[in-house]
Amino acid sequence: MRILRNIYKFITASIEIVFLLVCLSNAWVFGVTGGRTYNKISKIPPREVALVLGTSPKMRSGLSNPYFTKRMDATALLYHHGKIKKIIVSGEKSKGYNEPAAMKNYLIYQEGVPEDIIIEDPEGFNTYKSILRCKDVYKKNNVIIVSQGFHNLRALFFARNNNMNALGFDAQDVSKPESYYRNQTREIAARVFAVICFIFGISPD
Repeated sequence: MRILRNIYKFITASIEIVFLLVCLSNAWVFGVTGGRTYNKISKIPPREVALVLGTSPKMRSGLSNPYFTKRMDATALLYHHGKIKKIIVSGEKSKGYNEPAAMKNYLIYQEGVPEDIIIEDPEGFNTYKSILRCKDVYKKNNVIIVSQGFHNLRALFFARNNNMNALGFDAQDVSKPESYYRNQTREIAARVFAVICFIFGISPD
């Protein structure tokens, strides 16, 4: 009986610790990024560069990915309102798959953005890589990060901890309940991982 009580206490304590870790980590991310994300073009201050975080241009069904198109819409809005001068499209490039090229082509042919202001980063394999390469490879510090709001918080957390003068511009989210809750849940866990990596000096690759 004592063994069962000890197991119960251990499980209860573990759940409480995990819950506390999730709450504190997410509170930290919100604290670092508070007041630095925008969803209205009239409110966001100008920056030199927009860093657009990659996602697949197509869904598994073969249809256009609305997360992709909304990010491109938000990026074009920044350009056409004179909020940025250059655009870095950062994502994964592998055999038969090229997020940066898809983003560049969409911005040129669908959004009317000049080709010569767009820089392709083919090694943005994850959010942290995209942020770090923006600073270290392309030497850009004053940036507006473009993604959906749930993603921008973690991206800004990475940017702020790398001493970048970054803001976030939130692309319109996708209004499908299953997508919304899945992404929110995934990001809550990803923020915990980001905080742990930062505390222990681990690169979150």
